[in-house]
Amino acid sequence: MPFSTTIDNKILDHLTGKATWTAPVAFYVGLSSTTPTKAGANVTEPSTGAYARVQITAAQFDAAASSATQNNVDKAFPQATADWVAGANLTHLVIYDAVSAGNFLGFKALVTPKPVLSGDTAKILNGDLDIAMGGT
Repeated sequence: MPFSTTIDNKILDHLTGKATWTAPVAFYVGLSSTTPTKAGANVTEPSTGAYARVQITAAQFDAAASSATQNNVDKAFPQATADWVAGANLTHLVIYDAVSAGNFLGFKALVTPKPVLSGDTAKILNGDLDIAMGGT
């Protein structure tokens, strides 16, 4: 998962002593039907149908090993009460530090893009959200 430009800069400034950085206490994972940029542009999250980002706390990630970590719990989005983004394929996970708006932290393409239609419940299964240094 590529980190955002903001996170890259915060890590580098922290490592070189230019600034201290306190990591977020929780991450909020969303879905996008468009491919984000490292700067956080071009994110198209659903805006209707009971869509909401899901929270993942630090305790819900494994300790890092080999420069990577992954989630250790299943997380479910709210059940869709209408088709999200008019039934378009959702193609990417996006991560922020807030439940709405917030700082863009990174993104990852879904292995299998698909729509979330009314009545569906999108899920992130245990071990499916991998975060790695130098991620792609």
